[in-house]
Amino acid sequence: MSEPKAPTPAPGDTYKGWLFKWTNYIKGYQRRWFVLSNGLLSYYRTQAEMGHTCRGTINLATANIAVEDSCNFVISNGGTQTYHLKASSEVERQRWITALELAKAKAFRMQAESDDSGDESTPPAAGQGGGARNSEVQSTLRTLGSKVEDLSTCNDLIAKHGSALQRSLSELEGVRLGGETSEKIRQVTERATLFRITSNAMINACRDFLALAQAHSKRWQKALQAEREQRVRLEETLEQLAKQHNHLERAFRGATVLPPSQSNPAIDSKGSVPGKGDASDEDEENEFFDACEDVQEFITVPADPKYHRSGSNVSGISSEMGMDDGTTSLDEQSMASNPESPQSQEVVPVRKRRTRIPDKPNYSLNLWSIMKNCIGKELSKIPMPVNFNEPLSMLQRLSEDLEYYELLDRGAKCQSSLEQMCYVAAFTVSSYSTTVHRTGKPFNPLLGETFELDRLQESGYRSLCEQVSHHPPAAAHHAISERGWTLRQEIALASKFRGKYLSIMPLGSIHCIFEKSNNHYTWKKVTTTVHNIIVGKLWIDQSGEIDIVNHRTGDRCHLKFAPYSYFSRDVARKVTGVVTDKDGKAHYVLSGTWDEKMECSRVMQSSRGGENGADGRQKTVYQTLKAKELWRKTPLPEGAENMYYFSTLALTLNEPEEGVAPTDSRKRPDQRLMEQGRWEEANAEKQRLEEKQRTARREREREANRSANPEEAEEVEIATEPSETTDKTDTDETSSDLSLSSGHQDSYKAMWFDRCVDPMTGEPTHIYRGGYWETKEQGNWDSCPDIF
Repeated sequence: MSEPKAPTPAPGDTYKGWLFKWTNYIKGYQRRWFVLSNGLLSYYRTQAEMGHTCRGTINLATANIAVEDSCNFVISNGGTQTYHLKASSEVERQRWITALELAKAKAFRMQAESDDSGDESTPPAAGQGGGARNSEVQSTLRTLGSKVEDLSTCNDLIAKHGSALQRSLSELEGVRLGGETSEKIRQVTERATLFRITSNAMINACRDFLALAQAHSKRWQKALQAEREQRVRLEETLEQLAKQHNHLERAFRGATVLPPSQSNPAIDSKGSVPGKGDASDEDEENEFFDACEDVQEFITVPADPKYHRSGSNVSGISSEMGMDDGTTSLDEQSMASNPESPQSQEVVPVRKRRTRIPDKPNYSLNLWSIMKNCIGKELSKIPMPVNFNEPLSMLQRLSEDLEYYELLDRGAKCQSSLEQMCYVAAFTVSSYSTTVHRTGKPFNPLLGETFELDRLQESGYRSLCEQVSHHPPAAAHHAISERGWTLRQEIALASKFRGKYLSIMPLGSIHCIFEKSNNHYTWKKVTTTVHNIIVGKLWIDQSGEIDIVNHRTGDRCHLKFAPYSYFSRDVARKVTGVVTDKDGKAHYVLSGTWDEKMECSRVMQSSRGGENGADGRQKTVYQTLKAKELWRKTPLPEGAENMYYFSTLALTLNEPEEGVAPTDSRKRPDQRLMEQGRWEEANAEKQRLEEKQRTARREREREANRSANPEEAEEVEIATEPSETTDKTDTDETSSDLSLSSGHQDSYKAMWFDRCVDPMTGEPTHIYRGGYWETKEQGNWDSCPDIF
């Protein structure tokens, strides 16, 4: 018996070689280069093709291996892949069969382990170093386990071939000498050769196993010793920390026990100083803000324990700002606007508001057929059916900014402008909480359309909105409260459709004036982005920066709305901010999310240092006291997902109400039909209203031309009269401003607002001139235009 020259495949190693593969009846068997690696059998025309062109691959984990004759064998996965292969000799064929069986067994085990690991949870690593060591040990154990499985497979093969050899030898003993003897001897020789091949494979596996065990033995000993030493060091460190904690606790208790003459009146009124370290435990276990990522501009850390004295409230204003004894601080006020708070108990409803609207119908619509020709245009110039709307107008959406009016009520009670700024900032963020699921587009208000929100008896405020411009669309808003604050704003929307997303940029300033302190705050809104316009589920994000300025004191609050990122580890919809005085000194740090809650922390000390930001500059580190909740979103009513995700307030905005102006959004017929689920009728009514608005605009243009040039009035009328074709396509949301084409501005004058220059910002704006609520009391709406 001659020793075969081809190398014996080691279990688990890559095995390569030439085989003949059946192609078709014309070409027959063709010589191909086969590679067995990681449970996959691949073949190429030549060895040179291995780097770029694979002709086929079959996974052995689910494949069947069958021997046809001395040199042929078949591999099939039971589906479309079947390889008919031929080796150059029976010995070569058996080498491949052995390698394939080993690879199949290993691939099957790896697949089973992968399935099992998907149902098990991996315990978290104690640290980076411990995680690396644990990963190394796990990898070594898997390798050793694989080698043991190889040994087991080889053992089964040896038993199989040994039995065959034994049968051949038994048959040889019973054969008479003659022509048949040589044939039996040849069979015995082949069996012995195959047995030796398999035995060599097992010997190689044993050698690898032993070498690997010896190589890792010393490393395991060193790793074990290092773990023991680290455990000892950790125990010593823990003991030192426990002693330091005990020392600090005793020192804190001693510092908080003040003489009766120096004790804080607030503490005396509520009881004695807590004993047994209760206050200390509460302060030591507070949850402070985590270190921020590069997108943030500062870092907050717990303040030094010396600031956690019971004689100092969270704001620290009583000692620094000279507040009166009756002043209510952030620490003493109820921070969360929940139904159980004393503030909300003052609200006495005078009428029962509705809590449901008809469920949204399930209408299908091809969005791309409408949007494909509108890329790059303004949203106000895109003809949109009511299918994309929600049954509220933009004026009603603007009134929803007052959903959490209680924040301004609390701000009006503050003696400190810095505390007041915190409430104004929380109110600013809260106005976005209603938009998180509201992907529907509000109705574009008609020119002259109004909306009143009279909650004077229930909540102490009144609100009025009016559409004061059509191109560009702009709405003026004025709200006044009996509790000492006024809110006014004019918002114009600039929007662009970019194909995948829609950006809405509100233009204009928001003003909040507090009557008692005469503090006047202004700020602007951030950009709203609607994602997945064409494909996927719509979702909304708010991003940008807001600077709230107190024009009386110079205090500022810089809020940053972090844009959503798939790669960010930070919480989604995060908002951070810092309240500073006119000198730039930080007093409060704000943090939270625009869809859930906002908190504030009193800054006790600030310094430069910490990690470098994305721009290479060092971040500011703020030492803060315990965070206090300023605002938390009220849960949506039950079934909100079927009612356009309306909040409790939004459900009442379009509720029919007597006594309102004939221009009020509640009386808009297309909006009312849509709310009732009659969308086809609503679309027809919407077109009628748009045509009526175009006619009114053309009439105003004619009147303006007659007043400016009486002699040329007839000629101008002819020039500005659109053709029948143009008139049909010039819709409320598609036409350009015809008044601009005729060389003058639209002569429309708002009913309840005067256009002027804002004295604070210097911007042109509309300010409420009064008279609406007096007209409502009289019930005399004769001067209101007929827009519906």
